[in-house]
Amino acid sequence: DYLQQCPREATEKSMGEISGALVAIALVLSAVFLPMAFFGGSTGVIYRQFSVTIISAMMLSVVVALTLTPALCGALLSHSKPHTKGFFGAFNRLWGRTEAGYQRRVLGGLRRGAVMMGAYALICGAMALAMWKLPGSFLPVEDQGEIMVQYTLPAGATAVRTAEVRRQVTDWFLTKEKANTDVIFTVDGFSFSGSGQNAGMAFVSLKNWSQRKGDDNTAQAIALRATKELGTIRDATLFAMTPPSVDGLGQSNGFTFELMASGGTDRDSLMKLRSQLLAAANQSSELQSVRANDLPQMPQLQVDIDNNKAVSLGLSLSDVTDTLSSAWGGTYVNDFIDRGRVKKVYIQGESDARAVPSDLGKWFVRGSDNSMTPFSAFATTHWQYGPESLVRYNGSAAFEIQGENAAGFSSGAAMDKMEKLADSLPAGSTWAWSGISLQEKLASGQAMSLYAISILVVFLCLAALYESWSVPFSVIMVIPLGLLGAALAATLRGLSNDVYFQVALLTTIGLSSKNAILIVEFAESAVDEGYSLSRAAIRAAQTRLRPIVMTSLAFIAGVLPLAIATGAGANSRVAIGTGIIGGTLTATLLAVFFVPLFFVLVKRLFTRQRPSQE
Repeated sequence: DYLQQCPREATEKSMGEISGALVAIALVLSAVFLPMAFFGGSTGVIYRQFSVTIISAMMLSVVVALTLTPALCGALLSHSKPHTKGFFGAFNRLWGRTEAGYQRRVLGGLRRGAVMMGAYALICGAMALAMWKLPGSFLPVEDQGEIMVQYTLPAGATAVRTAEVRRQVTDWFLTKEKANTDVIFTVDGFSFSGSGQNAGMAFVSLKNWSQRKGDDNTAQAIALRATKELGTIRDATLFAMTPPSVDGLGQSNGFTFELMASGGTDRDSLMKLRSQLLAAANQSSELQSVRANDLPQMPQLQVDIDNNKAVSLGLSLSDVTDTLSSAWGGTYVNDFIDRGRVKKVYIQGESDARAVPSDLGKWFVRGSDNSMTPFSAFATTHWQYGPESLVRYNGSAAFEIQGENAAGFSSGAAMDKMEKLADSLPAGSTWAWSGISLQEKLASGQAMSLYAISILVVFLCLAALYESWSVPFSVIMVIPLGLLGAALAATLRGLSNDVYFQVALLTTIGLSSKNAILIVEFAESAVDEGYSLSRAAIRAAQTRLRPIVMTSLAFIAGVLPLAIATGAGANSRVAIGTGIIGGTLTATLLAVFFVPLFFVLVKRLFTRQRPSQE
């Protein structure tokens, strides 16, 4: 109707009606993401990136909508005649019938308020069930185009045997996975579990994602095949893994579990408990590639010093240990300047004087009377097995265990299984999470508080805008309608409740509120003009149906590339896009029928109805 008037007058009248709704929508969408900016930890870093970006874009968008858009409408729009023929004519006739049917259904919903509220209760229950059933996770496992292979041989294995395993690993990637492998780089003597001649690593760079299409050619699928096929190499323990989702949080994807001693448990007893836990974990269907993150116990030369005998020979125990560590290990002395450069001075025994255990007898310790006493006079040696390194976590002796969730299970389910297995161990141990697993636990605890704070801030903004404590309830009540769609969409696509899905949920909260605000704002204006509550709700719903549907379709079209993304970082984009599309669909299809009812019920419950002008 406005275009039958002067375009400028139509623009002014439209802005008079829509300005309040624009401000309310901008406030709500900003309020939804504002609490995210104040969360700490690694999750907070991700939240802040979305929060700052979306709030900035929303503020700029509403400024443009209130200033530049009216000017463009007044300058570009012109009188137009209704389309009666062709595609647009057919569309207008179809839309007219849709609006008429929609108006009848809204009126029927208002007359059957009890039935509609019963359906709303069922929707809320379904939403809660869908959210509860959704598996938990921290971040999606991304195909970063890299694979790491860690191989460990038995204690005492020679460097030649390690090199042979390295050759087999290299040959497998360059032959069996030739179509997917770009470059492979190997290192002997080093692994994430420790350093030694029986350990090694291979770093595999895969070809571009465009050359590795299909689920069988992702980094995760290749790593799984490598672990399965290379795991048959004799005398070698081998695991292929992908890099962690966030650099610095762990060494690879999967979980990091710390089994700690308690109640005076020694390391030998703790190691037996670890063996029990590893055996149980590797039999679980929820877990795979569960392993101890250390090297096997290595042969060690134990030097036993007879303290009483050493003292009787006039030796100081500190001199004994200093001599042994300097001769067989090495000691930093000082620095000196050589041709303008500072160089360090170390003392250390010659290699041929510390090659075999009997060489210990070649070394002497100076006594208090300057006499030289050989080690053989007060020390004996024997071979034993011991750990390559000693790990402590939170001040307690600990063993680190790493693993992954099996196919079809989320990382949250895998972590829950590890906790149950650890709790079933005999007394003498406790456990904790570290690395990315610890961040996942912290993030899962923050999710509910994030949703609650965001909804509370939205409520307060709406209460201030409408100068009413009751009207915001008709907007807040629409939120479960959107969350249901987001949860169902994630479930259908096999996604998890991770950080990116939580961002999608917050976006859904904002978009659901946006649709409700468009109806409530116009219904409030109609009530102020003297319409009854029911008539005002129907009029507002019919007037705003087209803008709600069109803006929702435009938003879905904009987010669709995220939901169907492939290649690098695709899983994160899919998590966001899927949640937003599912939430927007249900928030649009259901909200247009429920919001008029919410408005009428809330107004009747909290305020007195004004005289009607039917």
